[in-house]
Amino acid sequence: MLIASIMALVLRDGSLSAVLLAPPAAAATSTSVTERDFPVCAGGRRVTCVVDGDTFWLDGVKIRIADIDTPEVSKPGCAGEAALGARATLRLAELLVDGPFDLSTTDRDEDRYGRKLRIVSRHGQSLGDILVGEGLAHVWGGPQRSWC
Repeated sequence: MLIASIMALVLRDGSLSAVLLAPPAAAATSTSVTERDFPVCAGGRRVTCVVDGDTFWLDGVKIRIADIDTPEVSKPGCAGEAALGARATLRLAELLVDGPFDLSTTDRDEDRYGRKLRIVSRHGQSLGDILVGEGLAHVWGGPQRSWC
C-alpha cells in the first residue's frame, strides 16, 4: 500500500521531493531514483547537484549520505584533505550518474543541519561502501575524524 501511495505521488507531480521530505516510517523505506545528471554544485540555486563526497541535492532536497564521512571541501584542515575532498566529490558525481539508485531511510530522518539522512545504493551495494573501499571516505562513526 505504501509503495502504491509513493508511486501515485511521484507520478502526479513528477518529483521525489514530497517523498524525500516525508518523515521516516517505523520500518526503513526505500525510494528509487531514475538516472539523471549530477553536476558539482556551483553557486546559485541548488536543485540536483553534488556538494561534496557525502552530500548532494536531489530535486531541491539536500541529502547527506548516512553511512559515510568524506573529507571537507569548504573548510579543509590541510591541503591533503582539500585534494581528497575534491576527488571524493567528483567520484560521488560519477557514481550518482552511473544509473538509477535507491535511497533508504535510516533510524533518523535528518541531521542537525536539516539534511535528509539516506543510504544510497545500487543493486544492493552501498555507494558509500564504494567510496570507503576507494579510500575516499570513512565509515560513519560519529564526529568527524581528521583527514590531515
